[in-house]
Amino acid sequence: MIASVMKKRQRLAFIILIIITIGWLVPIIWGISTSFKTPTEISLFPTRLFPESPTLMHYENLFSKPDTPVLRWMLNSFVIAMSHTLLYLVIASLAAYAFSILKFKYRDQIFWLLLATTMIPTVINLVPLITMMIDLSWFGTWLPLIIPGLGGVFGLFLLRQFFLGVPSEIIDSARVDGLGHFGIFIHIVLPLSKSAFLVTALFAFMGNWNDYLWPVIMLSGSDVSLWTLPVGLSKISGTYNYDYGLSMAAAILSIVPVLVVYALIQDKIIEGVARSGIKS
Repeated sequence: MIASVMKKRQRLAFIILIIITIGWLVPIIWGISTSFKTPTEISLFPTRLFPESPTLMHYENLFSKPDTPVLRWMLNSFVIAMSHTLLYLVIASLAAYAFSILKFKYRDQIFWLLLATTMIPTVINLVPLITMMIDLSWFGTWLPLIIPGLGGVFGLFLLRQFFLGVPSEIIDSARVDGLGHFGIFIHIVLPLSKSAFLVTALFAFMGNWNDYLWPVIMLSGSDVSLWTLPVGLSKISGTYNYDYGLSMAAAILSIVPVLVVYALIQDKIIEGVARSGIKS
């Protein structure tokens, strides 16, 4: 009886997941299909899901327009996102080590207080942050896109949960052998936490790569060559909003790098997410 109920629940869960997956995939498939349609096919009613005569004209137009240097925007986004991600990994991992391995007064209370800050809406900090960037003369540069986000707590939480799963016997043995905290972090914790680092890096990279509001504010009035890809895509959507094929081509282009990275490290990502909650 219990086995039968469990099977029914599994089937129901599977059906729900299939429906969610379809709902998630349809807009992406629609966008990809539209980017390969001719203007005539796009304007047809009723419309067709797949193009009868696929064309690359929208992608060719995207790269050929002098006022939309897409490749430069992609390079800018990549450099900014990678710089932010590498710095974030260093800061978040050291903080996570402190909150998981070190013993000090009010450690857990301070950690949960930091975690509570994630409930504060980002927009509340917008005006103070803008004022700070102006005072630092960072307005119109890449520094505001790299530095302020380094205080994010999500990566700290994820890495801390993973570090808590590192066997204490290994750490105690390393201390007996004369390793200090930095040595333990480099030689013990770091090699055992590669999957957690990959997960944290992916989330940090995606968050920075897809960020739109903050770069628009910080780069407003700056040279077009300094723009990130989301800022550039907003220009394309605003200037060529009548050209749905071009807009879809730009949108699809923006998600390709993230999909490629995810496809390459998806096994490590699943492992990291699964093991991050081993021990609380």
